[in-house]
Amino acid sequence: MSGAGVAVLSGGASSERSISLASGAAVLEALHRVGHDARCVDPAQSDGGTEFLSHLAEVGYDHAFISLHGGAGENGELQGALDSAAMPYTGSGVLGAALAMDKWRSKWLWHGLELPVPRGELLTQDSDWSAVLERLGAAAVVKPSTGGSSIGIQGVENPVEMERAWSEARHHNDVVMAEEWVRGDEYTVGIVGQRTLPVVRIVPDAPFYDFDAKYHDEATELRCPSGLSDLAERQAQELSLAAFQALGCSGWGRVDLLYEEPGRGFLLLEVNAVPGMTEHSLLPLAAHHSGLDFDQLVLSVLETAQCGARR
Repeated sequence: MSGAGVAVLSGGASSERSISLASGAAVLEALHRVGHDARCVDPAQSDGGTEFLSHLAEVGYDHAFISLHGGAGENGELQGALDSAAMPYTGSGVLGAALAMDKWRSKWLWHGLELPVPRGELLTQDSDWSAVLERLGAAAVVKPSTGGSSIGIQGVENPVEMERAWSEARHHNDVVMAEEWVRGDEYTVGIVGQRTLPVVRIVPDAPFYDFDAKYHDEATELRCPSGLSDLAERQAQELSLAAFQALGCSGWGRVDLLYEEPGRGFLLLEVNAVPGMTEHSLLPLAAHHSGLDFDQLVLSVLETAQCGARR
C-alpha cells in the first residue's frame, strides 16, 4: 500500500466537526511521516454525494481514511457511497457503522445475544418520568440514541431533570433513551483488525465522562495499564470483541464499558466505529502500551481498508 494516494476524510457537518478536524490533521501528519501521498478532504466542502465522490475519483485517491465523527461520516451513509465508488476505506461497512451509531438498537441486539448491558428505556413526550426513574433505579443517564463525544448526555436524579434532559437531547436526535446510572468504573477497549488493545480505565473528575471531561478537563485520568487483574482484563477484551463483531463492525473501533462491583461485572455502553485520534484520544494511548507508536497505529488501520463485499 506504500505510495498510494490516501484521502483523509475529516471535518464534515456534524456537531463533532472540530474533533474530526483534529483527528484528521493528526492522521495526515502520520501518513506524511511514513511517506504516503495523502491529503485531507472535507465532505462539508461539497454536497457530500456525487460531487464529493467525483472529486475523489478525479484526484485519483486509492484509499480513504475515515476520520469523520458523527453524522453521515459515521452512520453508514458515507460508507455506502464509498462502496458504490469501489473505493477501499477504513473502519466498518454500512451495517456495522449504522448499528454502532445507534445506541438503542445496538443495546437491543446485544441484549438478544445475552451480552450484558445496563437497563434502559426509550423516552417520548408521553413518558411518565417518575415511573421511568423508578424502573431504572432512581437515577439515570439521558442520551440521544445517535452521536458521540458525549454530546447531549446528562445525568438526572428527579423527574424534572429527566424531562429537561429529554427536551435538550432531542435537539441532537429525535430518538432519546435513558439508561440506569451505573455507579461503576468506566473502561474502554480498542480494536484494530482482530486484535484487542490493552484496556484503558477512565477516571473523570466529574460524575461521568462527558464532553468537557473528554476534551477540556486536565484532571481527567486515563490509566493504562488499567489496574484490572489479568483475568478481568481478558474478560473486558473478550466481551468487547464479541460486542464489536455482533454489530458487524470491522477494521478498527473502540468499545466502552462500565464495571459494576459488587454486581454484574462488565456492562456494554457503546461501540465507537471511528475512534478519535487527537492528543486526548483513548485508542492511541492503548496502542502505545501495546507497542504501537502513533504512526504504526495509523498504518495498521490503513492496512485494514476494504470496500463492499470483502468486509
